[in-house]
Amino acid sequence: MDIGLFAQYVMNGLMLGMMYALVAVGFTLFFGVMDIINFSHGDVLMVGAFGGLATYLGLTFLGVENPWVQLAAAFAVATSAMALMGALIGKFLVLPLKKAPPLNTLLITLMLGTVLRETIRLFYPRGANPQRFPSLLPTDAYSFGNFTLRVDNMMLLAAGLLAIIGIHLLINRTKLGLAIRAVAQDEDTAKTMGINFTLIVLVTFAIGSGLAAFAGILHGLYYSEVNFGMGLLLGVIGFSSAIVGGLGNIYGAIIGGFLFAALQTLGVLAMPFASAYKDVFAFGVIILIMAWRPTGLISEKISERV
Repeated sequence: MDIGLFAQYVMNGLMLGMMYALVAVGFTLFFGVMDIINFSHGDVLMVGAFGGLATYLGLTFLGVENPWVQLAAAFAVATSAMALMGALIGKFLVLPLKKAPPLNTLLITLMLGTVLRETIRLFYPRGANPQRFPSLLPTDAYSFGNFTLRVDNMMLLAAGLLAIIGIHLLINRTKLGLAIRAVAQDEDTAKTMGINFTLIVLVTFAIGSGLAAFAGILHGLYYSEVNFGMGLLLGVIGFSSAIVGGLGNIYGAIIGGFLFAALQTLGVLAMPFASAYKDVFAFGVIILIMAWRPTGLISEKISERV
């Protein structure tokens, strides 16, 4: 295979893996502090992407044309709004069901995802149709044979990696991160040590949902499009990445995200009609990995809760 074409596939895989990793980290954070899977997480990502788009359109309507201001505002508004939504989900939907049967939490988050999805479809202007996401980054490109290095893609990749590094530093180098790890390891002991369990849960849900919005905007900038159903596939991929990496382990979730993207890229290279079968190939391999290692590549926490 041509080296330039191979490098192009690697670059595309890194971009996808970074977005999947951000989504998977959110699932892992939720599971770590509450032993639950928030199945509305993918749809929170979608709402965040539409929130960023709406912010851009609002600024354009007001006459603000500077793309850097538009971009900063889109990220700030979308991540803040989804962080608030995540905290509200934790407070009013998840915490009240803490002692309820696990299926209750499963059902309520599934229904919430449907509500978010249908709300955008019905009430966002032409929400049933794909929406063009603006190109707010430099579009310069440098070609090296069959490899095209786009400046905007490099900036998106750097932004995603910085977000992942930021989460690593937050979890491992701050008192908040220490409290999150304490709650994830042993809730009762953490409470005995004076940690405010409810506050930590709300903050964790806010962080995870903010990351989802961040990933949603990156996805919109990368593909120049968002649609009301985008959270379905991204949610399943993010959840699969978290599971195969080892649910409860942030680094496992990151590895799982990049692994899933690598499998999609390999599927494109190895299979006929690659673009149609890459997801089938990736999910098939993930199924085999999960059958081989049910606790994930990096097992850390096992729970009977959903």
